[in-house]
Amino acid sequence: MLTLTENASTIVKTITLQTTGTEDAGLRISSPAAASTDLSVAVATAPEATDAVVESGGARIFVDENAAPVLDDKILDAEVDEAGAVRFAIGEQA
Repeated sequence: MLTLTENASTIVKTITLQTTGTEDAGLRISSPAAASTDLSVAVATAPEATDAVVESGGARIFVDENAAPVLDDKILDAEVDEAGAVRFAIGEQA
């Protein structure tokens, strides 16, 4: 199952709360095809029916069924650069 670093949890929670105004929202990670490594991220107010929900430190990530196999053993990290842009990185779990 996908895990989140503390930085990622904080940033995801901040983005979703500022964008939607609700703590139930999350970031949805999706893929256009099964096992494709092409991933997209968008703010979502709720998961889709087939999404896996990952919760960490109050942050919520919704992983669509196509992206789930690719992210199953990964960790999501995030940082904010000097210009205020958010960068996400996916790495291997230890």
